[in-house]
Amino acid sequence: MPEQKQDRLHIKLHVYDEEIEVVINRDDEEFYRAAAKLITERYNAYAQAYKGRKSDHTVALMTLIDIALMYQKERSHNDTSPYDNVLAKLTREIEEALGERK
Repeated sequence: MPEQKQDRLHIKLHVYDEEIEVVINRDDEEFYRAAAKLITERYNAYAQAYKGRKSDHTVALMTLIDIALMYQKERSHNDTSPYDNVLAKLTREIEEALGERK
């Protein structure tokens, strides 16, 4: 058990205009800090663009959509299933061709 607690870290993240306390895996600290920075930057951009015209709630939702869109685009670039399917088909064809030789 003591090893698990050593792997955990209590940090404060500054997100837009708030300090948020979280307990995280020590190895993830860099990612949490980068995520907080990204959220703050995107929120500030939307807040600046829509100042006085959109509510804080709407700005927050726009920020979430923006970041989710980035995530979805990146995720689609990392989809290996088309390659896996082609490799499986080629493997089958090679194995069938080699089987015919015997």
